[in-house]
Amino acid sequence: MKKTILHIIDNLGRGGAETMLVTVVKQLPEYNNIIVTLSSENEFGKEVEGQDVFCLNMHSPLQVPFAAIRLRKIIKENNVSIVHSHLFWSTIVARLGVPKNTPLITTIHAFVASSIEYKPWHMKLIEKYTYKIRKSKIVAVAKGALEEYFSFINVTPHNACHLYTFVDTSVFKGASEKTSSETFRLVTVGNLKEQKDHRFLLEAFKELKDENIHLDIYGKGPLQGELQQTIDQHQLNVTLKGQVTDIQEQIGRYDLFVMSSLYEGFALSVLEAMALGMPTLLTDIASFKEQCDDTAAYYKLGSKNDFVIQLLALKNNRQQLAFLSRNCRKRALENYTLQKHLQGLKTIYSDTLTERQPALALSFAK
Repeated sequence: MKKTILHIIDNLGRGGAETMLVTVVKQLPEYNNIIVTLSSENEFGKEVEGQDVFCLNMHSPLQVPFAAIRLRKIIKENNVSIVHSHLFWSTIVARLGVPKNTPLITTIHAFVASSIEYKPWHMKLIEKYTYKIRKSKIVAVAKGALEEYFSFINVTPHNACHLYTFVDTSVFKGASEKTSSETFRLVTVGNLKEQKDHRFLLEAFKELKDENIHLDIYGKGPLQGELQQTIDQHQLNVTLKGQVTDIQEQIGRYDLFVMSSLYEGFALSVLEAMALGMPTLLTDIASFKEQCDDTAAYYKLGSKNDFVIQLLALKNNRQQLAFLSRNCRKRALENYTLQKHLQGLKTIYSDTLTERQPALALSFAK
């Protein structure tokens, strides 16, 4: 008889954690899978058709206790064997609602010390307190994120490992044919929110108005109106492209992929660019360096001058672009495939179900 795994996440808006979850669930036919969300947002449509999806209708952090009660009821009614939580509030609800005799696994998707979400003092306190009362098995998306999590909330690790995020190489299988153009074409992908720091890119493009360089930004979010106003006001060589469903067909047509993130966990959009063989220029944050190592170019976080210098250097060095393209794709195929991720995840589930205790430093990716 199949065991049931309940996966809980804030919502099914299109983000890295959500995309990872939806993809993984479809690859676990040996289990009954249930998805539980805190709110009803769902941008995956047909991709989750036929899947059991429950919504706890939590509209405010004040409703956490009520969401925890509803979650416990779902667990009982569906004879759930494991609960796997993602993101902050879903993890808090899970820690309060999952019965003690039901194993709880929590994936940490970010380097928490630099995350905007954890800036308010009470968020760190909530994380620390709930972890102490319900020690879930921690699975971080990067080595650095795992180390930082326990250091930041200042607790002794109970049971933890890292398991790298993946890119679906059956979808992202190589660069599309590039559009012939004298313009050096840049692309970035990400929700239009503070974390991605698209404002920085617009400030940099104020300095690049006389260069034959154009940036397309794919994604949507709360900063869209502000960003469009800045683009129009300063007549920048930047276009907001919105959210598309065929991003794998779009990215490979550009000359360079850029990201200006203030922090990340293990950025799915960068993994997708790597799998497509796209040379990348990224902020020099720890997560990007662990993810890409020497297969990407970096600029100092917050330094507009360094971004412009690095960008122009790449624009004029096609040999370096080809080197980055070749090596980033090789790194993605060797380290960040769906198959590799599933192998590690299934081991975690199997160990949990058989009550085996893997060593603290256990890792499923080198």
